[in-house]
Amino acid sequence: MTNDVYDITIIGGGPVGMFTGFYSGLREAKVQIIESLEQLGGQVMAQYPEKNILDVAGFAGVSGRELVQNLEAQLDTVPEVERHLNTKVTNVTKHEDYFEIETTQGTSKSRAVILASGNGAFHPRELRAENAEAETGKHLFYGISNLSRFAGKDVLVAGGGNSAVDMALMLEPVAHQVTLIHRRNEFRGLEKMVHQLEASSVQIVTPYLIQKLNEVDHRLQVEAKRMKTDDDFITLTVDDVVVNYGFIANNKDLEAWNVQPELEHSLVKVNRELESSVPLLFSVGDQAIYPGKDTLIATGFGEAPLAVNTIMKRLYPDRRLPIHSTSLKR
Repeated sequence: MTNDVYDITIIGGGPVGMFTGFYSGLREAKVQIIESLEQLGGQVMAQYPEKNILDVAGFAGVSGRELVQNLEAQLDTVPEVERHLNTKVTNVTKHEDYFEIETTQGTSKSRAVILASGNGAFHPRELRAENAEAETGKHLFYGISNLSRFAGKDVLVAGGGNSAVDMALMLEPVAHQVTLIHRRNEFRGLEKMVHQLEASSVQIVTPYLIQKLNEVDHRLQVEAKRMKTDDDFITLTVDDVVVNYGFIANNKDLEAWNVQPELEHSLVKVNRELESSVPLLFSVGDQAIYPGKDTLIATGFGEAPLAVNTIMKRLYPDRRLPIHSTSLKR
């Protein structure tokens, strides 16, 4: 890391952090992106690169992997934006006119900071069923990193949210048979996708909860109990189970820093300019919370320019604020 002082340091290299870096580059700020993983893309690349993402403007549907590749190509157009991968931020300290950012790869200074690290550290909610741990990585998975892994197989998807519905629909043309099991009769996915699910060949099993997995002849016998009953069980025989019960996230790393923005439910409270209670410390994407916030990728993309433009106006008050994207770079 350089001894120079950055205008903006972006902590987190997921899709929102990548776009924030690109927009900062358009404003010709001196910028660095710090990402703890070995690659850009954050949770999207780590957990669901094959998932079809629908809430990105300009795409009828785009896989997580393709979205990240496109964002990386976009970021390449502003090569002056520095990227530090496999680098964990261990502490942030606020001084009078800069932040001191300590990482596993060194220390740097920045006049402003944008937190774009999602919900912090995350891991999938695990299936609480007998033999689940023994089958994890063998016949039980918490994401789909390679669709071909399930080609021609009978696959059971567990969950009732957007990602579970999307995974079932994504597997339908590849697998031999897809079954979606959920503990409620209603799904929490987008209405259009739920209707598409209902019209598909995916078998829907509700309201049941998986209780036990038994491996027999290299396949899984999945025992599930009907909700609100004591002895109503069914057994499904499949090749693989994909569970999507959401993620457990925490901001323990943030809580250990010297700088302490005001939090709400472990998320950073921000104002309409995406600024936290600490001056020039901003937050965008899933890590930011304010009244009416909806945690969509599209929301995070919209927040990035607001935060960057506010920072640049504070740091360089004599610069004109761009009023249209065509005026930024030719």
